[in-house]
Amino acid sequence: MTTSRQTSGKSERRKSEPDGAELLALELQQIQSAESDLSRVLPSLAEAVESEELRELIELRAKHSQRLLGELESAFGELEEDMPKKKNAAAEGLIEAAQEHVREIEEGPALDAVLIAGIQKVEHYCIAAWGTARALAKATGHEITVRAMEQELEDGKNLDEKLTELAEKEITPALLSEDADEEGSEESGSEEEAQATRKRGGSGSHRHAPRH
Repeated sequence: MTTSRQTSGKSERRKSEPDGAELLALELQQIQSAESDLSRVLPSLAEAVESEELRELIELRAKHSQRLLGELESAFGELEEDMPKKKNAAAEGLIEAAQEHVREIEEGPALDAVLIAGIQKVEHYCIAAWGTARALAKATGHEITVRAMEQELEDGKNLDEKLTELAEKEITPALLSEDADEEGSEESGSEEEAQATRKRGGSGSHRHAPRH
């Protein structure tokens, strides 16, 4: 008994078999897309934050992004590839999430806290991409790309550490202090209202029960 293989009616798309240099080029395309989006968005994020130190760190990251975009041109030249620009959906989603926080949360410690988290998520993604690109560049002998990715890895890890330190020492304590002040204000308001109610209840004439 023989069985026939069913087909969907559509011709199967042939899968490619990229070599190491082609994989590196694809990875660099993704990095270029992420950095282009970041360089466009980071200035508006810097304007939205309250912490001066956080603003300086975001501006520093923007400078790193501009530098890397220039280095990527040299990396593509080393690959002898004229690569078309390609969107990075993963990075785009992370960046859009940070922008959404700016639209939805008022300026202050809460916004600073979520933006630190959002920027770190993007940075962690970039660190993974830079590491992958460095490994591929080493394997294929593209030294310009190796040096560029090593610099980005060093700067990215340093930035991530500074953001964590800022969150722990300044932003989170400020957020908790603000929450405590709000709770204290609410409790004070409730107590004042209770005192006013007791005073109203204790004044005026008292009604006596009718006698039978």
